[in-house]
Amino acid sequence: MNEDYAARFACLAETVNEALPRCLPEAAGAVSEAMRYSLSIGGKRVRPVLTLEFCRVCGGAPEAAMPFALALELIHTYSLIHDDLPCMDDDAMRRGKAACHIKFGEAAALLAGDALLTQAFALAAQANELPPESRCVGALLLSRAAGAAGMIGGQELDLAYEGQAVTLAQLEDMNSKKTGALLRAACLLGCLAARAATRHVAAAKRYAAALGLLFQVTDDILDVAGDSAALGKLVGSDAANNKSTWVTLLGLEGARGYAGELAARARDALIPFGPDAAFLLWMTEWLTNRKN
Repeated sequence: MNEDYAARFACLAETVNEALPRCLPEAAGAVSEAMRYSLSIGGKRVRPVLTLEFCRVCGGAPEAAMPFALALELIHTYSLIHDDLPCMDDDAMRRGKAACHIKFGEAAALLAGDALLTQAFALAAQANELPPESRCVGALLLSRAAGAAGMIGGQELDLAYEGQAVTLAQLEDMNSKKTGALLRAACLLGCLAARAATRHVAAAKRYAAALGLLFQVTDDILDVAGDSAALGKLVGSDAANNKSTWVTLLGLEGARGYAGELAARARDALIPFGPDAAFLLWMTEWLTNRKN
């Protein structure tokens, strides 16, 4: 691992961590507390870092993309709160701590997720370093990524496919929505903030398509072969919930091989950015070999 890039990632993630509490409205009560708790219990911050980095490699000022980056993390956090609920994946732990609904109750957790989603669009609207049309396009990208044609649609398929034998095409479709939609939005929002060239936007789309699948394949592998302490949750939850995963379809070694193919696709997609993509190349390798 290149320690310079690791330190750079840590610095960007910490910048996001410092900004997240400030982007929430001041309010008292269990819902507000649950929102802040769920944002504070960790996370890699991959999505906001991708937004900031794609803005940079496309020639923009990363600070201009920060509202979009924060909005993505609010949406991601809301999705995790809801994903842990008993009606979804019924997980009691998140990142080594009590899931939001375990700590605050199901009603407060549900409302906290709703409030985080709502606040995300307020942030996009307040991206004051960007022209109004860019803010509108950014909000549209967020809504499509998070909605029924994106993440929510993928979650619906995830539930529908429980206990079923699915095809490669079905699994790719599900994961390109469930996991890939927000990662794709992260890359494109960075391009938008930088007013990127068409060829760079096209390259970002190709990169995000591969990375979205890669991220989920790695998740599925870790759920079988990972370490519970490193993951911050129990392994084996996919099997317990009869989930359709890359491991159930391809086997553990087949899933690892497919992850390698996707990583190669992601690396190839970054060629148009030249040497400026070195950090994104490092991120791709790190995400391929991650332990949590």
